[in-house]
Amino acid sequence: MTNRLFLLALLSASIASAQAPHAATQWPTKDGAYDISNFHFKDGETLEKLHLHYLTLGTPHKDASGHTDNAILLLHGTGGSAHSLMSPVFSDVLFGPGQPFDITKYFIILPDDIGHGESSKPSDGLHMHFPQYDYDDMVASQHTMLVEGLHVDHLRLILGTSMGCMQSFVWGETYPQFSDALAPFACLPVELAGRNRMWRYMAMESIKHDPAWKDGEYTTEPAEGLRGANDLIVIAGSVPLQMQKNFPTRAQAEAYVDRVMTASIAHTDANDFLYYVNASRNYNPAPKLSTITAPVLWINSADDFINPPELGIAEKMVGQMPHAKFILIPISDATRGHGTHTQAAVWKNYLIDFMAQTEKK
Repeated sequence: MTNRLFLLALLSASIASAQAPHAATQWPTKDGAYDISNFHFKDGETLEKLHLHYLTLGTPHKDASGHTDNAILLLHGTGGSAHSLMSPVFSDVLFGPGQPFDITKYFIILPDDIGHGESSKPSDGLHMHFPQYDYDDMVASQHTMLVEGLHVDHLRLILGTSMGCMQSFVWGETYPQFSDALAPFACLPVELAGRNRMWRYMAMESIKHDPAWKDGEYTTEPAEGLRGANDLIVIAGSVPLQMQKNFPTRAQAEAYVDRVMTASIAHTDANDFLYYVNASRNYNPAPKLSTITAPVLWINSADDFINPPELGIAEKMVGQMPHAKFILIPISDATRGHGTHTQAAVWKNYLIDFMAQTEKK
């Protein structure tokens, strides 16, 4: 069962406001997988075999010293997968000839995180007995997969969206010399509290209070709990400007909700949902931000419900990193709220400049 439609719900405005359709580029991705034996999670739990799936594009290159010098790690958001960033609004803008992530020049790596896509997850059979992973575990497993599985010992860039954005900050603190640069998009480097934790907590509680959940040992999905949870996801990922533009009548707005809910409930596993939403519970890079020495391009959007700019957190925290730049993209007809992180055309020029600035001479 795939959780991709969870991400599509989170980016609901992007789906709803799609422009004239065009054929997506068929990128030459290669599937790969690496199994980590007896993976130790931060809380002490162990999984006999942690299976990690990933996609790659391009070919790795090593410098004169034998170190990988062209690898880019792209990290997806909560409920997504390696395929999430293969969306045309991202891949078609970045991966082509002469583009920032030209696959004839760079080796692109897109992992399925723990609990996501084709990697090990609760719905494989362990249900709520699956280890309670968090972002530290995800980053540690990514590092092992890169070094031992792909034999990549250095990264040119880590670009993360949403959950991947938060993981980018974790990467910068945990492995400060591993990547030349970091590009966290659509997050804040502080503990998830206030409204951000509240809506996540409410979504999880909606599932747990459905009698059909049965402490994760259900035989049919707890549909009412999932409906409540996915209702909150649609709100969190919504964009008022685009929602009003594309659904200007009550009938259109309600029909859209019904359509999204039907698809989301049919393609979301409740246990997987609980795990990946709760994976952020221990996240808080704030105390060690000064240890992130790599250059950072940090971009948020002004219409992001999940990371509202009026909190002023980004402007306060960016100065704690010695080589960080924060950009707040103003609301426009091109932004898509939280989903702006995948709308590469909106921020592509910032990325081009950043890649040039961080290129080793």
